[in-house]
Amino acid sequence: MSRRFSLRKSTSYTLRKGHSISENALDLQAIAYHRNRGQGLSRLHAPASYPAPQLLMRKRRFFHRLPAVFLLASALAGAHAASTFPPPADPSAQSSQPSLTPHQQAVRQIIQQVEDAYALGQAAYKKGQLTEAKSQFDRAVDLLLASPIPVKSDTQLQDEFIRIVDGVNTLEMEALKQGNGFAPAEEETPADVASDVTFEPDPTIVAKARTELATTKSDLPLVVNDYVGTFIKFFSQTQKGHNTLLHSIQRSGRYKAMIQRILAEEGVPQDLIYLAVAESGFQPRAQNRRSRAGGMWQFMPNDRFYGLAKTAYVDERFDPEKSTRAYARYMKYIYDQLGDWYLSMAAYDHGTGNIQHAVSKTGYADFWELYKRNNLPGETKNYVPEILAAIIIANNPTQYGFDDVTYDPPVLTDTVTINYSIDLRLVSDLVEAPVDELTALNPSLLRMVTPPDATFDLHLPAGTATLFDQRVALIPQNRRDAWRYHRLAADDSLASVAREFRVSESELASANQLHSGQSLQGLDALVVPQAPPAAAATRMVLYTARRGDTLVTVSDRFGVSLTDLRRWNHLAGAGTKLVPGSRLHVAEPAAPPVSARSSHRTSAASKSQGAHSGSSSSKSSSPAKAPVRKSKAHSGSAAH
Repeated sequence: MSRRFSLRKSTSYTLRKGHSISENALDLQAIAYHRNRGQGLSRLHAPASYPAPQLLMRKRRFFHRLPAVFLLASALAGAHAASTFPPPADPSAQSSQPSLTPHQQAVRQIIQQVEDAYALGQAAYKKGQLTEAKSQFDRAVDLLLASPIPVKSDTQLQDEFIRIVDGVNTLEMEALKQGNGFAPAEEETPADVASDVTFEPDPTIVAKARTELATTKSDLPLVVNDYVGTFIKFFSQTQKGHNTLLHSIQRSGRYKAMIQRILAEEGVPQDLIYLAVAESGFQPRAQNRRSRAGGMWQFMPNDRFYGLAKTAYVDERFDPEKSTRAYARYMKYIYDQLGDWYLSMAAYDHGTGNIQHAVSKTGYADFWELYKRNNLPGETKNYVPEILAAIIIANNPTQYGFDDVTYDPPVLTDTVTINYSIDLRLVSDLVEAPVDELTALNPSLLRMVTPPDATFDLHLPAGTATLFDQRVALIPQNRRDAWRYHRLAADDSLASVAREFRVSESELASANQLHSGQSLQGLDALVVPQAPPAAAATRMVLYTARRGDTLVTVSDRFGVSLTDLRRWNHLAGAGTKLVPGSRLHVAEPAAPPVSARSSHRTSAASKSQGAHSGSSSSKSSSPAKAPVRKSKAHSGSAAH
């Protein structure tokens, strides 16, 4: 199969060193960074204090690069290249100077911690450990932004901030030239790696497979011939073929029960689950760079036939369950037109009309006859044998050397249906789960916030829906796309929390119905007011066009109109092509608040999801509710 699937790469921004940073820019940057806390350079890394997520799903492929940090670009002056920034001041060089003031000592300590984290990131980068490098670079930036001394108040901290961000930006640009930047390397599908298979037929393999068919249970009329045998040999006797199919089969464990349930409900053979082997390798965020097809079943964007919504906030092609439902119904529709499952599989790849034309031209309503008479493109000729080979191996793994198959555990979730906008970082605070895990559970979400003007099924870690409902009620619904929720540590005070989140102590106290300086004894958590999304959403950022980008794809990615994109960049004419490397000014529109309601249901990928069980109205009001009191029954539960 000649189609190549790409994972969305990170959006790169360029930050140049300047001689000073305006206070307004730093204030905006600090607020915005904490709202984007955990995003990092790859995609939404959780703070170090969070446990590693148990769910190791593929990360979302649209990687954001610390957008709030690079917002500083517009506030910096100068034209030094990122690669020419000077090294940090050597603390030992001042050893002969008089003793330092407490402020100078604090600054030196902060810079040393930042340098240590950055050095660890560089070491990991040189070893090719990009995920670890990203984590350490995130920590270096975080240490500066969360320091008790505001960056804007000290020139040494300003210089250090610029040096670190420039350095990280330079390293990621180098990594992007070689792959996906700091994102994990993209995994090819079994069909990708088998696209150039040219083995001669192996009679031994074919005979063995035919023998296995006698005891293989399948609801498809499985056939083994030389074409299928070629791919069985590739997947079972070559390291690349074996490993790629193995990983795909392992990933299928996350969704297998859910897919099989839907296929049964729609009257589609169970073994057609393995079309996902060819289409995406069971990766929900897989995307074809050429055709723009996306998701586990590779649907085209904006095709209303499938019933999958696509907006500036959500693309349901990437929702495993909704896209599987669309796939099953579409396959059944094709079968009703053609009356043969092999032809239906070919039509899924090549188009129903094209297959009908080939049948009409030859007079043969048989895939293998169309294959032998060269009435199918090469990709489609390989498509069906590849899938049949995967089905046969998956049903008889040990006979073909797949003794090491360990299925990934099924995805278990609680689902909360909401129609208000909420930031995933707030959700992370509320349910105490890493942002990485939440983005993996919600692959259809294109932004860090849920849509403001439509219902959205927010998937949470299993067993956390009640906790979410209790805690989210503490925050006014029209502030849930900005505010945060902070669990208190033993040494926290209003002043320390205010410093951490870059808000005034009076604002923090008011949001929690407290007085400035009041003790936090007896409280479990505080709600933290943050800048409204309108301020951040209308910021202008500099986007670097990548190969395959057009004005249309960029406007769709950022949820802005093509007219505005042209106007911001002074572009005339009707053309939409972009030269890779060209820069575009892009601003994201603000979203209006809407009324709130929520209901939740407990679900699992291995169980049937019924109607919503129970519902709860999310409380909303202008002021926040009282701060969270300690509870013996459940520490951190909301007090009503």
